[in-house]
Amino acid sequence: MNKPASLSVKDFLIRTLSVKLAINNKVIEAVINHQFQAANDALDSNISVEISGFGKFVFNEKKADRKTLILLAKIERAEKDMMDEDATEAYRKKAGVIYTKTKDQLKLLKPTNSDND
Repeated sequence: MNKPASLSVKDFLIRTLSVKLAINNKVIEAVINHQFQAANDALDSNISVEISGFGKFVFNEKKADRKTLILLAKIERAEKDMMDEDATEAYRKKAGVIYTKTKDQLKLLKPTNSDND
């Protein structure tokens, strides 16, 4: 069965399993959410997690470090843009949105040291 382009992978899994197992969509969704939350929690204390039938997922610290540096530079640039008195209000607001979204992305990365707070 091929996944329709209009469905996310998660929604496709829910729909397929619901039909195949004759179980309510909400139950399947709750199980999937629980499994991925458990996997995410496991990555907080481990560098890898293995999900039977899906494979092994490994946290790549070098990649995370590079991404952290990129995000920190983006935050610094957005801070400067927000403080730029010569910029338009719309430009400063856009910089504020970029700042907030980038901070949120940074929080999602597994911290490698206390400097990322």
